[in-house]
Amino acid sequence: MKKYGIDIWSNNNFKIKGGEVVLNYKSEPSLLEITESIRAEDIRGPILLRFPHLIKKQINNLYTCFGNAIKDNNYEGSFNAVFPLKVNQFPSTLDAIVSEGKEFNYGLEAGSKAELILAMSKSSIGSNITVNGFKDKEMITLSFISAQIGHNITITIEGLGELETIIEVAQESKLKIPNIGIRVRLHSTGSGTWAKSGGMDAKFGLTSTEILEATRLLKEANLLENFTMIHFHIGSQIGDIAPLKKALREAGNIYAELKVLGSSALKNINIGGGLAVKYDQDSSSKMHNYSIEEFSNSVVFLIKEVMNAKSVEHPNIYTESGRYIVASHTVLITPVLELFSQDYQEKLLNFKQVNPPLVQELRELHRLINPTNCVEYLHDALDHIESLLTLFGLGYIDLQDRSNAEILVHNIIKKSLYMNSTLNIHEFEQLQVNLQERYLINASIFQSLPDYWGLKQHFPVMPLHNLDKEAIRAASLWDITCDSDGEIGFNPDKPLYLHDIDLDEEDYFLGFFNVGAYQEALGMEHNLFTRPSEYTIDINDNGYEILRSKESKDILEILNAIGYDENEILNKLKHDLSSSDFITEKEKSDTLLKLETLIKQNGYLRTTN
Repeated sequence: MKKYGIDIWSNNNFKIKGGEVVLNYKSEPSLLEITESIRAEDIRGPILLRFPHLIKKQINNLYTCFGNAIKDNNYEGSFNAVFPLKVNQFPSTLDAIVSEGKEFNYGLEAGSKAELILAMSKSSIGSNITVNGFKDKEMITLSFISAQIGHNITITIEGLGELETIIEVAQESKLKIPNIGIRVRLHSTGSGTWAKSGGMDAKFGLTSTEILEATRLLKEANLLENFTMIHFHIGSQIGDIAPLKKALREAGNIYAELKVLGSSALKNINIGGGLAVKYDQDSSSKMHNYSIEEFSNSVVFLIKEVMNAKSVEHPNIYTESGRYIVASHTVLITPVLELFSQDYQEKLLNFKQVNPPLVQELRELHRLINPTNCVEYLHDALDHIESLLTLFGLGYIDLQDRSNAEILVHNIIKKSLYMNSTLNIHEFEQLQVNLQERYLINASIFQSLPDYWGLKQHFPVMPLHNLDKEAIRAASLWDITCDSDGEIGFNPDKPLYLHDIDLDEEDYFLGFFNVGAYQEALGMEHNLFTRPSEYTIDINDNGYEILRSKESKDILEILNAIGYDENEILNKLKHDLSSSDFITEKEKSDTLLKLETLIKQNGYLRTTN
């Protein structure tokens, strides 16, 4: 039985039971069972399943590990965390974050005006809000209003111009002044795809000279007492802990120096995000070289070490790790619509009374192949097909003969793979690569897995069922967009093998895991495929309950969302239909009903799957 690396990437959230993927929690329902219950309501296309208990698990882990590190190191500051809304702003996710994080006073981070309004409206009074990114006067004023409402908000300065605007708003208004933070531009950098978030060429942050100038401006404006935080971020998905340790020492010394220089209200150090998530399914791949326990211990120990050396009290520690919190809670389920080798089914063979000798020989090879002779017969079959294709090109055999030959050879290869699936024979491995199966999935990679398309970010993928059967087909996945880039190709270094399924007889579903971070926020409506239908699932001791659902937009809603008038489109279609001289009034009426039904469905394909 192939486990698809579930013990590597799933963090014990999922397991295989009875040949199916199940939730490793309470009643342990299978993903197939949940999927089929949703599809019983005539839902078609891809679906997103959300499991809020996995958000709770990650928040608990984060606070527990940092709490233990603080206790073990006799650290005198507190631990706080905020969730960066850019990672996933959608209602069902955010509501789960706010609900599950309430006992920890878990906060939110905003990087735009819309995100700030969302943070203000969703946060409990007293929970932390941090504001990062570039800001204008209006966004800064919103931060003042948030403080006026009673939120514990910190606005992070990304440049001296922003500080000048903060001073201006403070002088012009009578609104409560928010806490002020400074993002520092470290010399230290991270590692991996997002390493450019750190270093002297980073997009954000103040240099040492600018930091000193900022404290001078704050003091002159009588705002030094509002300066409470320094902030840094060396990148998302930190793979190596060594650069983080270097950054912590650098940022810690900046913090301590500012305290010594008179920033007495300074009490918080925000280490940004970056906690890595396991995406790879291959045991040879190391996405990151540390655990959450090592991460938290390193942060606490190193900050304490720097502060003790400078005789500075320990600051409160803030983190902004969003990927770690939400990646695991969402699973994308996609039906397979077609296997491109379905044309090679044995039932499509159509022999003549008299067949060409080579075709007849292929029939015998196909009939007599067994584990003992399969290597020899495979070689014979490959040699015969080359000869037959040459004969076809010369006009000596017809199209039916060619079709029979292709079907026979394809099935001889399949039988050989099954018979030798446990043998380490290079030739058979190469056959699997060269004769990979193409699985057409009812989804858009651009919409649901944009980081694969844009960054080649791998996501764990596996069938939801048939896991007690042999999977030998080297698989590449094609989406339904009209774009050749909509493909997850077969990678021999990290191979995906799927089952040989007759889709006329049964459905086949694939699950893409750890897709809860960034994918929805970044998803694009290429070919006007919009977000999948989504369902929030509560797992209990007796089964599960669908807490909330949101079906994918229908066709008119999609067009309306990008600026078209759906009524104008529908009226034009109705007018053209009613004006037709080629059909009867009854046909017009029937056609209109069919049209209205079709445009009220979502844009994904509605075949058997």
